[in-house]
Parts: sequence; C-alpha cells; structure tokens
Amino acid sequence: MQAKQTGLFNLPGANRTQIPPILAIPGLPPPMPVQSFGMGIGGNPNLSRQSRRLYIGSITPDVNEQNLADFFNAKMKEMDIGTGAPGNPVLAVQCNYEKNYAFVEFRSAEDATAAIAFDGIIFINGPLKIRRPKDYGGPENMAPMPHVPGVVSTNVPDSINKIFVGGLPPYLNEEQVMELLKSFGELKAFNLVRENGNGPSKGFAFFEYVDTSVTDVAIQSLSGMELGDKYLVVQRASVGAKPGQPEIPGMMEYAEIPQPIMPAGENHAEDARILLMLNMVVQEDLVDDQEYADIYEDIKEECGNYGTVEDLRVPRPVKKDKAKWGDSGAESAQNAQRADEAAGVGRVYVKYTDSAGAQAALKALAGRSFAGRSIIATVLTEDSQTTPPLNLIFAPQPEAPPPLPQD
Repeated sequence: MQAKQTGLFNLPGANRTQIPPILAIPGLPPPMPVQSFGMGIGGNPNLSRQSRRLYIGSITPDVNEQNLADFFNAKMKEMDIGTGAPGNPVLAVQCNYEKNYAFVEFRSAEDATAAIAFDGIIFINGPLKIRRPKDYGGPENMAPMPHVPGVVSTNVPDSINKIFVGGLPPYLNEEQVMELLKSFGELKAFNLVRENGNGPSKGFAFFEYVDTSVTDVAIQSLSGMELGDKYLVVQRASVGAKPGQPEIPGMMEYAEIPQPIMPAGENHAEDARILLMLNMVVQEDLVDDQEYADIYEDIKEECGNYGTVEDLRVPRPVKKDKAKWGDSGAESAQNAQRADEAAGVGRVYVKYTDSAGAQAALKALAGRSFAGRSIIATVLTEDSQTTPPLNLIFAPQPEAPPPLPQD
C-alpha cells in the first residue's frame, strides 16, 4: 500500500501468496468446477475462479458465512446490481476470523465485478472493505464503478478529483473525519490511512466527493484549518495535482510525500544491475547492532544465490538522544523521522556485478515473504533518478571507526 499510494514505482512480480481453497456453505450450491486446459496452455487454469472471487476485509466476529452470503444476495437483488440471472449471485463464502477477512465466490466474474460497488457498505455496525484477491489475474475494470447511494467506498481511485488531507490528529477515527469532510458534500470514497491497515491513524487520508464541482471549494476551505493542535494540509493527491499550487499554511506539519522513483525502463535492462527492495525491513529492525548485523548477513547470503553481489546497503536510522530533546521533543522526533526518510531507511539496495544477477534476483524475490512482509522490488541503473540519490546510498564508508583518544 505504501508503494502504491506514493507512486514509488510499478510493482513487478506478482504476490505469490496462495489463498486456501474456498469452502462451500451448507444449503448453497457447490462452487462450479473450473475447466482447465492444462499447465501453460490457455493462461492460468485458475483464472476463471480468481475472477469470480472477492476479498472482504475488516470483518467482525458477528459476521459468518451464511449472513454474509445472505447480505450480498439480498443487496444485489435490491439494487439490481450484477447479471440479474435467476438464483443467488453468491456460491460460497470462507471466513478467517484470526485475520478478520473473508472470501466470497460469485457465480460469474460479472457479478463479482458488480459487487465491488458495495465497497464501504455498512454491515453489522461497520463498513466492509471489498477488494480483488491478491491472486487475481484478470482484466481490471477500467470503467468507473457505479456509485451506490449512501455507500462511501474505502478505495479512492487515482484521478484528478482525488484529495489528500494531512495533519489530522491521530485520535480522530473515520466517522469523525468524514463528518468534517461531509460538510462540503456527499463523499464517494474515503480512506483514513492506518499503520498496517488497521492500527493507529497515520494522520492523513484520501477522499473524493460525489459532486466533483465541490472539490476546489473544499480544498480552499479546509486548507490551513486548525484542528486540535495541528493545521490541516489539503490538496489534490499527487496523481491528479494541478501544477503550480501555492504552498499551503501548515504544510510542514505533515512529512512530505516521497517523490516517485523512476525505475529503469526496458531499454536500460542491459545495465540495470541495482536491485531495490521495499517493505522488507522496518525502522525498528535496524536500531540494535546485533539484529542489524543478522539481517544484513541474511540478505547478503540470499541475494548471493542469484549472482555476485558487488555492494549491499541497508540504511540505518539516526541515533536519537532523548536527553537532548527538551521541550521540543516532538519536533526533534519529527526531524529525525524526516532525516531517516531522506536517507532511505526502510529500503534495501543490492548492487550486482551485472544486470543478469539483478534480474534473476528480481524474479525470485519480488513477492517473497521476509519477516512476514511481502517484498516489493524493482531494478535500477546507476544513473536512475531516485530520492535519495544512488551516489549517496553507495558512497564509500570508512573501514572502521577512528580509535578513541588515550589517557
């Protein structure tokens, strides 16, 4: 999500997470068998089934296979959404209560695509988060999804009307933030960004109005508004931002959105020998010297399986001396965080002796799991324009610290 939201780079390498087979519901017809043309012929033999399934996130213990199936069946008939064929659209449901998600299998890909319009609909005291499953390999529906009146989608697609709001007090929840935004018009989509998807608020959100004509009015009215001890930063999201926007009061309250990294294009493949990996390490992993050394060696050993590694850099966070913070502790902590972001903390850079090693590692590692996180990767050339610049990342380092002065 971080890579997608910041527009950092295209995501090469499919996520290799395998979804357990969906379970049939007692009393409902069994899932239809999928005709297979054999491995390697006619594409993925599971493509038909993948295109008929939807991932439902943020479910509560009150949600079960039967009431979720009944809800979708009733709502799709009530709103006349889907193919409208005789019988129920839902074939099967599988709930995973440990991780609070479910999978719903529909009788056709068309019904599944239509049901995405219910993303954000309230079911048993909470909104449903509806997405394509990670193993979905079918065509993305490029046409805008129909807006269901009264439903605020949790997915805000990239467009010129997508709005970013930063500087939100972290104690505000979705309902409270939406209440403020709704004063300018009905919301079509809203997403408050949280740590790991459902943790504490990160203090910023993306949203879009049903009536796009109120977009500029809302931006102008909300920008710089004092909320709690913060000032709101409101502007069009980076994808659809209008050029030449003036700086907004209180902008420094929010850590700047990272500038996009330009991955090496196809025409540079022969000299793209630097592998960049995201979502592999987090700041907390890199503070302790021993833990850092273990991670460094693990990465070096694994990456060495695909080619000769010339250099490996795993940027570390700056040391934070809390004794020096004093009254401006929060400001110093924020400055330290920005310094870490500017130094590339959270990224792993591997320079191979040739592009073949980088390409082999990319194919093997993109989507692989490391410490429970799915790796996102791309390859870069040495002249790729990145933030931070590659010449700073691979700057020579001293062999050892200078000796301490003797008494």
